[in-house]
Amino acid sequence: MSYQKLLTLEVKLLKNETGVKKVYLRYLALTQALDSSAAPGAMDETQKRLLELIAIRHADGNAITVSEAMGAAFIASPATIHRKLDALRESGLIAPMFEGTNRRTKYLVPTQEADTYFHKLGLLIHQALKES
Repeated sequence: MSYQKLLTLEVKLLKNETGVKKVYLRYLALTQALDSSAAPGAMDETQKRLLELIAIRHADGNAITVSEAMGAAFIASPATIHRKLDALRESGLIAPMFEGTNRRTKYLVPTQEADTYFHKLGLLIHQALKES
């Protein structure tokens, strides 16, 4: 499906609230199927939110530091965030990165495995749009 056709479909859906809701609910169903097919130890909601935050900041060219991540009180407490960051790192979804010779500031960046995960989510959005 071309980008122009996708945009046309989106405009049609936006004119029809039921269609938008249907697409979103289909997307949720597809993501749950993706999550349930994942290996044991799949991400919980807190880990997903942290991974999304890390990926968004990295995509904007402004990688998040460990300290900034620990201060994301809208996600969880610092202790919980610390545990979840360790779990994301151990599962290969994020990696620490240092800038230049400064070894005091550790940045968090998504790995290729995280990029693959987000690619799959993007495909699910595309599929949900096509099915509506």
